[in-house]
Amino acid sequence: MTAERVLTPDVAIVGSGPAGLAAAAELAPHVGEVLVIERETCAGGIPRHSDHTGYGVRDMHRVMRGPAYAARLVETALESGATIQTESMVTALTDARNLQVTTPGGLVRVEPRALILATGARERPRSARMIPGNRPAGVFTTGQLQNLVHLQHQKPGKRAVVIGAEMVSWSAVLTLRESGCETALMTSAHSRPESYSALNAAGRAALRVPVATTSRVVEIVGHGRVEAVQIEDMLTGSIRRVDCDVVVLTGDWIPDNELARVGGLDIAPGSLSPVVDASLRTSACGIFAIGNLVHPVDTADVAALDGRHVGAAVGRWLQRGITPPRGVVLKVEAPLRWISPSYMRPDDGNPARGRLLAWADEFVRIPVVEVRQDGRPVSRHRLPWPAAPGRVFRIPFSVLKGVDHRGSDVTLSLA
Repeated sequence: MTAERVLTPDVAIVGSGPAGLAAAAELAPHVGEVLVIERETCAGGIPRHSDHTGYGVRDMHRVMRGPAYAARLVETALESGATIQTESMVTALTDARNLQVTTPGGLVRVEPRALILATGARERPRSARMIPGNRPAGVFTTGQLQNLVHLQHQKPGKRAVVIGAEMVSWSAVLTLRESGCETALMTSAHSRPESYSALNAAGRAALRVPVATTSRVVEIVGHGRVEAVQIEDMLTGSIRRVDCDVVVLTGDWIPDNELARVGGLDIAPGSLSPVVDASLRTSACGIFAIGNLVHPVDTADVAALDGRHVGAAVGRWLQRGITPPRGVVLKVEAPLRWISPSYMRPDDGNPARGRLLAWADEFVRIPVVEVRQDGRPVSRHRLPWPAAPGRVFRIPFSVLKGVDHRGSDVTLSLA
């Protein structure tokens, strides 16, 4: 019987998307051995099969297509001295930061001094959205669609309905167009499309895609293959049939948190992400969580900046190994669903880019953020940008100035 191989890197990173690769590039020149563990055959995450422009703006200060952006991240991580091990699935995480990894060469135990979880997020599939109807072929999430078109070079169909009107929804429309598939309709349950107004206007004008708001798909019709969808107007209750052979489910993100749960990390109830502080430390010493695992979902470049930001905290842990001080929990009230970071410690500096990231379930054109602790108001700030469903709402970290780290939980709400 072959003995289990044991690896002891200084830092292990699970996930080779933008966050994980950026963290590897940041840490490898300074802390010793950095091992990136990736379950796919190639590193790079979602951008490698998201073949459209718009990547790299905040982190690389240039506009790139997804595959080129992913390739650059991989190249930078390798040049920094990090090791990337693909086709490797982490199947267990112990409270001592030890990982059990299944690789093509057999089982491997990884025992790092520090662990970074960068497992990202995924769109909920049809089963999780509980859309009634038959179970025909031709129903995809955006990731499945882009993988089929850009990596497998196959055509999904001839005529599609896209459920959702977020930024990723327009990404799906671009992928459909490249494959030769027409987008007949985009639907949104909200009173206005979730994406930015400029993007919606450009999409409608350039791509000629109609958007049905306050609408939802109530049935998928078809035997063997999608034939149509039934769409309900949520204001009038009227139902119409739209013929199509492809349905793309976009948005409705959930973090890939299985490993965090297995490891017993504290989970934030609103986002289902690991609880982290401004330094991206989790509830377990020496374990950090970054990227869209903790704010599902933001753009790839923001996730990559998380990877850079976590480097200082990981470096301090490797040097000192000190248990961080206790702090206070950050909570939100509707229409906010979650906030990240969701924990605040007295030794925290600013979070990445000096922003708290939140998610709103309703559109608020001119939001006023109110902060309360122990039943008393701490601060009140009017922000010049709206809170909107389907995209991250950014709140300056300065709104928490005046919070007592020895007090009770802190609540943020929108007036």
